[in-house]
Amino acid sequence: MSSEDQELESENILPIDEHEEIVSEGGKQVRRRGIYLLPNLLTLGTLFAGFYAVIAGMSGNFGEAGWAILIAAICDGFDGRIARLTNTQSAFGAEFDSLSDMVSFGMAPALIMFSWAFASLGQVGWAASFIYMSCAALRLARFNVQLGMVDKRFFLGLQSPLAAGLVTFVPWVGYEYGVEITPMISYLSAILTILAGLLMISNYRYFSFKEMHFEGTVPYVVFICAVVLLVIVAQNPHEILLFMCTIYAVSGPAGWLYRTQFKKKETDNDTSGSI
Repeated sequence: MSSEDQELESENILPIDEHEEIVSEGGKQVRRRGIYLLPNLLTLGTLFAGFYAVIAGMSGNFGEAGWAILIAAICDGFDGRIARLTNTQSAFGAEFDSLSDMVSFGMAPALIMFSWAFASLGQVGWAASFIYMSCAALRLARFNVQLGMVDKRFFLGLQSPLAAGLVTFVPWVGYEYGVEITPMISYLSAILTILAGLLMISNYRYFSFKEMHFEGTVPYVVFICAVVLLVIVAQNPHEILLFMCTIYAVSGPAGWLYRTQFKKKETDNDTSGSI
C-alpha cells in the first residue's frame, strides 16, 4: 500500500471530514485544507451572542438580550474586516457568516420581540415575527448574490444588524423603564417589527462606511470626539443605541425622498429654462 493510500485510509478513520476548498493564491487555483481560525472565531462569537440573546429574551431578561445583540453586531463588524486585513477570506467563512447572521439578526430579534410584546396578540404576533425573520433571510440572500455588483459606498436595504438593533433595543428600553405591555404597545411593536423587516428588503440606499480607513492617522480632535461619544453612550446605552439605530433606519427613506425631490426640481428648472 502506497503512502498516499495510507494517508487516505487514515483520513477516513476520522469521525469528522476535513474541510477542503479551492482558493486563489498568487494567481493560481490551489486546494487548501482546514479553516482560518481568527475570523471564524469572531463569527462563532456572533452566533453564540445571538443564541444567548434568544435564551435571555425568552427568560424575560431583555437587558441582557440587548447587550448580546450588541456584542453580536460588534463581532459581525470585525470578522469580515479582519479576514480582509489578514488575507484569510474563504468561501467557508462567507457561508458561516451568513448562517450566524440569520440566527443573531433574524431569528433572535423576532423571538425577543415576541417574548416581550407579542404573546397576547396570537396569530398577529407570530405573523409579525415571521415576516421580520423572512425579510432578514431575503436580505442576507440578496446581499450574497449581489456581492461585488453594487457600489461599495452603499448598502441596498437596511443592514440586518441595524434592523436587529432597532427591534431588540425597544424591549430593552421598555424593560429598563418598566413599560406596561398594553394592546396599543403590542400593536405598535408589531408595526415597528414589520417595518424593520421591509426596510431590509427595500432598495433604499444606506451608507456602508466602508470608505472609512481606520488604519490611517486622524486629527487629535477626532480621537477626543470619539472618547466623548463613548462616554455619552455609556451613560444610557439602551436609549442612545436605539436613537442611533432609528436615525440610521430613517436615513434611507429620507435620502430617497431628498434625491427624488431634488431631481424633480432640477427637471422643472430645466423645463422652465428651455421655455
